Amino acid sequence: MRQPDPRVLNLRVNGEARTLLVAPQQTLLDALRTTLGLTGSKNGCDMGDCGACTVLVDDVPRLSCITLAAEMEGCSVETVEGAPPSPIHLAFDHQVAAQCGYCTPGFVVALTALFRENPRASEDEIRHCLGANICRCTGYTKIIAAALQAQALLLEDAP
Repeated sequence: MRQPDPRVLNLRVNGEARTLLVAPQQTLLDALRTTLGLTGSKNGCDMGDCGACTVLVDDVPRLSCITLAAEMEGCSVETVEGAPPSPIHLAFDHQVAAQCGYCTPGFVVALTALFRENPRASEDEIRHCLGANICRCTGYTKIIAAALQAQALLLEDAP
């Protein structure tokens, strides 16, 4: 059986205009990791269940392992590599919220989106936001503590 022809894809990745050649069935995660070398987003489950592959597409969290790259024409994609070190990163370090660190990029990206949209999110809203991300090492106590510390730091820096 003949494979479908690759498609040219124009998008912005971490603020930079990019043109990629992608197979119609290629996932966004695969395009980011193998084509662009952006390996921060992780392939944890390959089914959209764990959140390790979370990226922002036009500022909205998306699971890149179940998103087709070809659907991203004209979109802006932000990966964990595109986020400069922030209070979120600092808080994760300070709270020792990562053990193996495999899930951390997904948590950081999800919190980035939440705090951009709602800097004063309640703890329940933070927990709901992070509920789509699975951590198999730490449990969530330190992750929630890091999220709350990051929020406090971000609010201190807000105008």
